[in-house]
Amino acid sequence: MKRAERWIPYVLLLPALILLLVFYILPALAGFGEALYTSNLSRTNRAFVGFGNFAHILKDPTFWKSLRVTVVFSLVVNPLQTALALALAVLVNQRVRGIAVFRSIFLFPVVISLNITSTVWGLLLHQGGLVNGILVNLGLPRQPFLRSPGQALWTIIGIISWVGVSYWMMFFLAGLQGVPQAVYEAAAIDGASAWQIFTRVTLPLLRRVIAFVLVADTIINLFLFAPVWILTRGGPQLSTNLLMYDAYRRGVVWGDLGSMAAMVIVLLFITSAAVAMEFFVLRGDRE
Repeated sequence: MKRAERWIPYVLLLPALILLLVFYILPALAGFGEALYTSNLSRTNRAFVGFGNFAHILKDPTFWKSLRVTVVFSLVVNPLQTALALALAVLVNQRVRGIAVFRSIFLFPVVISLNITSTVWGLLLHQGGLVNGILVNLGLPRQPFLRSPGQALWTIIGIISWVGVSYWMMFFLAGLQGVPQAVYEAAAIDGASAWQIFTRVTLPLLRRVIAFVLVADTIINLFLFAPVWILTRGGPQLSTNLLMYDAYRRGVVWGDLGSMAAMVIVLLFITSAAVAMEFFVLRGDRE
């Protein structure tokens, strides 16, 4: 009986492992296999080139430009969204009358598709859109938000943060509501200030939630595609040409499936390295 019970956890995990194998591991292996060949969308003139596709993209200045853009984008957007989501969660976790209304308002961006959000913000930030209209009425010059190499990436960061902050706020709010009120009361009795309670009580207790949000946010943003495709198509002057969009352009627009697969594999390695680093930095006491 005891020997049979040892297999129960593995049996329960089996469906999840099968899904992981079918939807993640096998596609990853297939992508790596595709990266070893050169072919077009019609699959004609398919030839084995080994690591030739990797060598090709590593010699391409556009790849390195996309890599720099992706690194800057990730270093800004991930800590920004995590910090703002935590601050917003602390705000809406207050026990005041009508707080449920504010929670619903802050969650509004989450219920809208990112494609629709990108389209609407594109209209609002257009040269003749509402935002520039407000700036003109205030006596300020119009801004080329999505048409300027110096502003386009930051505009994309702002747009996706409008959605991301609200989404990750839900996780932080759930974590905050799971902290026993007695812990805060004990800290207050000991004379701790609000800032001390936040830094020495709340943050340590939310370490696992913070780690999850930062890691998940990193993965999602590294593979961001829709807003770039809808709003800028990687421009202007490749200022928003993230690696994921660059891979799409090589495979779908140029028909170079081998280079596209190679770029996706490189992006997977970058994502794995970033996630491993975040886990290492945010690791805590296992107890």
